Amino acid sequence: MATPSATSGNVSLLQYVSVITLMLSILTASYCTSVEAKPKSSTAFVKKTISSHSVVIFSKSYCPYCRRAKGVFKELKQEPYVVELDERDDGGKIQDALSKIVGRRTVPQVFINGKHLGGSDDTIEAYENGELAKLLGIDSKGEDEL
Repeated sequence: MATPSATSGNVSLLQYVSVITLMLSILTASYCTSVEAKPKSSTAFVKKTISSHSVVIFSKSYCPYCRRAKGVFKELKQEPYVVELDERDDGGKIQDALSKIVGRRTVPQVFINGKHLGGSDDTIEAYENGELAKLLGIDSKGEDEL
């Protein structure tokens, strides 16, 4: 009957320990990276979205105030870029990032040409007093009030 040598047993144990150590290092590194990166990526997503589109609405699909704000742009025949937070896995993180950027966690949050306009009431007010049309560079004459 053959007996395993002391050397082969030590090599196997060393290999096992090395593999476990490597796996722990990888897991630790990926955990640290993901914990630090996620808040930055949500903020970066919000800033990139705002700078990449002339009209952006951060919204929730079921929210009546969001529907009201989106209706203003439909009335003006403008197509906003809409981010429906309730339809995204990272919607809560994006909403947290919005809170840090604009000081409000509520939806909708509307941006025109990179500038924060505000929520539903702010959008309606800007529509009714003609400021929204000016910001969009369109003629608002003849538009009915909502």
